[in-house]
Amino acid sequence: MRILRGLMIVAGVAALGACDFNKFDEVDALREVQPVGSPFTQKLTAEYKSYVDSELGQTDHADSLHFARKGLASARGDVVMPEPLSDWNIAPEYLEETSLGRSRLVSMFDLGAREAYPDVSAVAQARFDCWLEQQEENFQPDDINRCKKEFLEALSQLEGQMPNVPPAAPENVAGANPLDNVDPNAPMAVENAKYLVFFDWDQYDLGPGAMSVLDAVATEAAKRNLSSIDVVGHADTSGTQEYNDKLSSRRANAVRDALAARGVASNIIRVESRGENELLVATPDNVREPANRRAEISFE
Repeated sequence: MRILRGLMIVAGVAALGACDFNKFDEVDALREVQPVGSPFTQKLTAEYKSYVDSELGQTDHADSLHFARKGLASARGDVVMPEPLSDWNIAPEYLEETSLGRSRLVSMFDLGAREAYPDVSAVAQARFDCWLEQQEENFQPDDINRCKKEFLEALSQLEGQMPNVPPAAPENVAGANPLDNVDPNAPMAVENAKYLVFFDWDQYDLGPGAMSVLDAVATEAAKRNLSSIDVVGHADTSGTQEYNDKLSSRRANAVRDALAARGVASNIIRVESRGENELLVATPDNVREPANRRAEISFE
C-alpha cells in the first residue's frame, strides 16, 4: 500500500499500544453500524463489512482498518470512490488493466449506475477494491482471480444495462475524466454497441451475470433494424490451442442459443471463435486469466 496510508495506520498502532486489531474502534463500529443514505451506500457498507471480516480472517490488519474506514464513510451516506491506483504499489505489468477497469467503472457511475443499479454497482466497487488490494500483495492467485472475475462480471452487467459510451482510456495519475464532453443521453451508435460475457475456467455455461448482459442485448436488439449480431468466443491460454479453439466455439454457440431463446432472430446471429489468439489481457501460455474467458457481442 502507499507509504502515506501505511504511516497513518502505523501511527494508529502506536497510539493503541498492544490492543488487538479486532478491537479497533473503526472495525467494531462498522460491525455495529446501521447504514443510512442511498441504496448504493447502504449496499456498499455491507460489502465492506464482509471484506473487512475476510481480511481480518487472513490477519491482514492494516488493510482491514483501511476498508473499515471506507465502510464507515459509506454508512454515513458518503459516496466513496473506488480505490485510486496511485495509492497502491501495483506491478507495472498490471497497471494498464487495473487502470482501464477503474476507468470503465467510474464511467458507469458517471452515467448514473449507482442510482439505477445500486446493488450491482456496490458489488463492482467492492470487488475492484478487493482486486487492487490482492494484486498489490500478488501472492494469492486464487484470490486475485476471484475478485477480478467478480468485478468484471458486475461491470459487464452495468455496461450491458447503462447507455453505451466509447471505451474509456486508462486514467492517468492526474485523474482525467474519460467522460468529458460525452452526452449520456445521446443515442447509442450501432458501432459502439459491444457487450462482454465472461465464463468460468474451462466452462461454457452462462452464469447470472452473463444472463443479465444477454437480457440487455436482446432488449437493445429489439429496438433496432440490425443486419447482423456478431458473437465471437474467446479462451485464455490454459490448455492446448486446439482445445481452446473448441472451447471458445462452444462459448459463442452458448451465447447464440441464449439470444435466440430471448427472441433474437437466429438468422442474423453470426458466430465466430478465436481461441486464445486475441487476448483481452496479454499473458504467457498456460495462464488462467478471467478477462480472456469471454464472448464479445457487437451489432451491425
